[in-house]
Amino acid sequence: MFLTNRVGKKPFYKGLIFSEFYFAGTLSCADLSERIGKSLPLTMKLLNELIQEGHVRESGYAPSSGGRRPVMYSIRPDNLYILSVAMDQLVTRVSIMDMHNKHVVGIEKFELPLPKNTTALTSLGEILEDVIKRSGIEREKIAGAGIGMPGFIDFKKGINYTYLESESGKTITQYLSEKLRMPVYIDNDSSIIALAEFRFGSARNQRNAMVLNIGWGIGLGMILNGELFRGHNGFAGEFSHIPLFNNNTLCACGKTGCLETEASLLVVIEKTIEGLKTGRLSSLGKQFPSGHSEQDWEAIVSAAIRGDQFVVELLSDTGYSIGRGVAILIHLLNPEAVILSGRGTLAGKVWQAPIQQAMNEHCIPRLAVNTSVAISTLGYDAELIGSAALVMEHPLEDTARPTNKAKEPV
Repeated sequence: MFLTNRVGKKPFYKGLIFSEFYFAGTLSCADLSERIGKSLPLTMKLLNELIQEGHVRESGYAPSSGGRRPVMYSIRPDNLYILSVAMDQLVTRVSIMDMHNKHVVGIEKFELPLPKNTTALTSLGEILEDVIKRSGIEREKIAGAGIGMPGFIDFKKGINYTYLESESGKTITQYLSEKLRMPVYIDNDSSIIALAEFRFGSARNQRNAMVLNIGWGIGLGMILNGELFRGHNGFAGEFSHIPLFNNNTLCACGKTGCLETEASLLVVIEKTIEGLKTGRLSSLGKQFPSGHSEQDWEAIVSAAIRGDQFVVELLSDTGYSIGRGVAILIHLLNPEAVILSGRGTLAGKVWQAPIQQAMNEHCIPRLAVNTSVAISTLGYDAELIGSAALVMEHPLEDTARPTNKAKEPV
């Protein structure tokens, strides 16, 4: 990051301050002092240095609470950037974002199939390198790259056991860090989405929330006790593969009857095509299907928004199936909220009623009554925002962390 390769206490705490501002937005000196665990005079000294260096600015005063209104501070949005990447099995989206999570050069989409693609990692590296060059942003002003992707991922080791093989034998993060010449972090797409919802979205300030990533599969990110829960190896949240159905349909995982076999967006597209062949009336035009999953799903979303009865019925049936899985989560984990996020939520509130109906039918009332179901406020941007947040959770990866607990001058 902007202080990477500088060793010592001062760079560490400045990086920590930067991270706190990114996630909180605006803070007073007293708030910041409490968050980083340093004295007010020292915190003010660090703040003044960051202001002089052009990283932090005053942003007004806090609302009056009867006494003197404290000065509030925030980081400058255009002083540092993040390369944010959101991948699924078929499409990769790339954006360069500022410190206020705004897209500074727009979101670019690339068709990059991951299954059985041995050159996917090389292609990804070339795509990201090209985006950086065309952006015109100086590489040293990019804090790092955060990448959300499907698969079984060990985010600490930088390995995806499902996709993106490296012919060189290097991990994904090693390969891309060397190619892009910046820190690179990866995590499962559903965990990334949950991180975004927890930090900036519908799960903010909630200690226990389930975040569903409705996409080509049905992913799950879990916020438990106020933290992102990844499980023992980072593989927690394989919600798609709960065996709910006796449909004798083979899942991509090799098992049968998984939730994914009835409720993924790919299945929705397949059922839409089958229904049209049997004569179901729909506003979907002759261009459907297009042969491209991304375009076909967008056409279904448009039809649902127009109130297409056939499409709404399909999405309602799918939502009910998802709700059956949610009922299991509620019985096991007793969350305060279930957040619907990911690509699927482009269809809007059509999901809420059938999921709630399934919860009503399959949950013990005392458990379900205090669990709310909400649509993401971040929408399809959630994974890109989460990828950026992943970078900012590592403000000084290469800087020595101070070990002396005494409050010495920095």
